[in-house]
Amino acid sequence: MSILVTPQTKVLVQGITGAFGARHTRLSLDYGTRVVAGVTPGKGGQTFEHGGKKVPIFDTVADAARQTGATASAIFVPPPFAGDAILEAADAGLGLVVCITEGIPVNDMLKVKSALLGSGTRLIGPNCPGVVTPGEGPDSSGGCRIGIAPGYIHKKGHIGVVSRSGTLTYEAVWQLTCRGAGQSTCVGIGGDPVNGACHLDIIKMFNDDPETHGIIMIGEIGGSAEEEAAEWIRRNCRKPVAGFIAGATAPAGRRMGHAGAIVSGGKGTAAAKIAAFKEAGIAIAPTPSDMAGTLLQMM
Repeated sequence: MSILVTPQTKVLVQGITGAFGARHTRLSLDYGTRVVAGVTPGKGGQTFEHGGKKVPIFDTVADAARQTGATASAIFVPPPFAGDAILEAADAGLGLVVCITEGIPVNDMLKVKSALLGSGTRLIGPNCPGVVTPGEGPDSSGGCRIGIAPGYIHKKGHIGVVSRSGTLTYEAVWQLTCRGAGQSTCVGIGGDPVNGACHLDIIKMFNDDPETHGIIMIGEIGGSAEEEAAEWIRRNCRKPVAGFIAGATAPAGRRMGHAGAIVSGGKGTAAAKIAAFKEAGIAIAPTPSDMAGTLLQMM
């Protein structure tokens, strides 16, 4: 099994005709993802073609979902319009929205966060690498890739990966693959201060997934999401968890890369997060290069 997506998931791409969206749509099609529709207002009726596959383009998400049966969306829409794109996907009843866009105004995301409360739509991101459930084919092809993660580094297996950092997600995945231990699903949740799914949401899904046997959780300075996930793990998680916290040497008050990676008022420090991990029984990887090895040693 897997979480969030399977090789059968039907995906539509919002912003499919833009350079970035088009590039990653091609890579997803090559991976075997079932991209069934694209959405670009004003270009309905056109077709996106790649590798002998023809993907119809629609003016609205509602039309695309109704006519193709898509249940998930990848959003490659520019920042000023990305918040509305998320809301359009939710209004169309999509169960999963993966927003890759970086730099969405915080006020827009606050409106999105409020609108999604109680809805049936789960948001991953924004400013994230997306979701990958590896397949059975060569280089894990035949799976489902939504976003920008390199599909070829994955391998089908039993380790769940959840991370705020895209680069560290890829590092953990490649380490696991090189050791012959594949992944059930990999989720990059993004590093913005206002986003959708958090560590805890994904950890709960991995804990309930019978095919996920171990978990790597990657966090970074800023916020309290890692501490909240660690407390739940301490009380409830039945599976081994290894963790890494980025930003241990970051100076207080200075934003480091991600908009949410900032230590302010003594909160969100790497030391506090590492202490919470240790108290929860999460094995701490001393460096990024030790993430996979730390988990596999536990197992």
